[in-house]
Amino acid sequence: MNLYTVVFTREAEEQIAALYHYIAAVSSPTTAEHYTSAIITHCEEMHTVPNRGTKRDDVRKGLRITNYKRRVVIAFSVDDNALRVTIIGIYYGGQNFEAALESDDDFAPQ
Repeated sequence: MNLYTVVFTREAEEQIAALYHYIAAVSSPTTAEHYTSAIITHCEEMHTVPNRGTKRDDVRKGLRITNYKRRVVIAFSVDDNALRVTIIGIYYGGQNFEAALESDDDFAPQ
């Protein structure tokens, strides 16, 4: 079995940090840590099954999306040649990921 490398774009890392700060402010730092860590783990688990989720070529060529607990949309792409999954963005609570991704062509990993 080939294992893929999972990488996060700078935007995805910033979105996770912003989500952490939001949850910490409205709930607690402990809750924020547990929730955001679980999202990161969910993303990292794509190393074994990278082509999960739904293809969304209608938004951007090569885009796939999956969800975490029905509240978070994880946007990503898969490069089968390089064995890499790139987490493009983390969108919480109904944020319009389609509009954000249609207008943002730069999603290079860190």
